[in-house]
Amino acid sequence: MPPAPAPVDARLLAAIATGGVVGSLGRYAVGLGLPHDPGAWPWGTLLVNLTGCLAMGLLVAFLVARPGTHRLARPFVGVGILGGWTTFSAFAVDVLQQAHAGHGSLAAAYVCVSIVLGVASVGLGTVVGQRIWEHETGARA
Repeated sequence: MPPAPAPVDARLLAAIATGGVVGSLGRYAVGLGLPHDPGAWPWGTLLVNLTGCLAMGLLVAFLVARPGTHRLARPFVGVGILGGWTTFSAFAVDVLQQAHAGHGSLAAAYVCVSIVLGVASVGLGTVVGQRIWEHETGARA
């Protein structure tokens, strides 16, 4: 017999949902402010994904430096806000639209730029966060 499912933590779900609303509304605003035609370079999607990666690196460094952080901080920020802010599905649609519009080279460049700069942004956020919170706490993150 499989184990009984864990009880639902209403505060955890509320933290994730609230963060998701914040991130999603911000993502929507960027899409309105930086629209692009199908097949064109999607600056808005790139912006939210790279800033989301940077923020995730900062969040990880913060949580490592402060192990006693409130238990809802990571779900609220990492899953909620950053999950609503960043968008892999729009990235994938943008790549397909570029390719279908006959811009295969642009699509390939967009994939490479997104992945390389995304990983670099997480790394940068982590390093910057470690320096900030190491300095504040006097401990190494």
